[in-house]
Amino acid sequence: MNKNSSEHWDKIYALKTPEEMSWTQAVPKTSLDFIHSYDLSKNAKIIDVGGGNSKLVDFLLGEGFENITVLDISGEALEKTKKRLGKKAEKVNWIVNDITEFEPATEFDVWHDRAAFHFLTAPGQVAKYMETARRSVKGYLTIGTFSDNGPEKCSGLTIKQYSEQQLTAEFQNGFEKINCITEDHVTPFGTRQNFLFCSFKRQSD
Repeated sequence: MNKNSSEHWDKIYALKTPEEMSWTQAVPKTSLDFIHSYDLSKNAKIIDVGGGNSKLVDFLLGEGFENITVLDISGEALEKTKKRLGKKAEKVNWIVNDITEFEPATEFDVWHDRAAFHFLTAPGQVAKYMETARRSVKGYLTIGTFSDNGPEKCSGLTIKQYSEQQLTAEFQNGFEKINCITEDHVTPFGTRQNFLFCSFKRQSD
């Protein structure tokens, strides 16, 4: 695991409340809309990559989904989420890992990522991410990144912006685009960040 990255994120989650973090959402509506569009059974295997302290897992559990995995580079973030969920946390598979070093032991019906992909700024990181996704996603993939009208940095780190064409190109080897939208995320402190969300379906090899 990249110690510098994990320590960076552990520090942020240790020092800040959710209301002080730009990515916080009371309701992850767009993510849920995409997941609902896949018409899944309640035992579908769903992974939230870079889930951190997102409330997506809360809503998925509330809807009766039974096979949820949350992965994040920050153990501090996941511990806070477990504490928030209480006993419900026992129903979730928690993984502390850098997504570029993650070696899945199973396949997923849905891969959701609203937080990690745009932090991968080196071609080798993106290539490893794609290799892992192609190997472990058997159903659908939802990616939320900063658009080409979004921020250029987040939490002190440089990110990579994406247009719909660029994001589609990254995933075309193995995945077929279903739908893309852009939306303004309003941060807890009132600023706006433009996101690009795209959904893809795994193509047969």
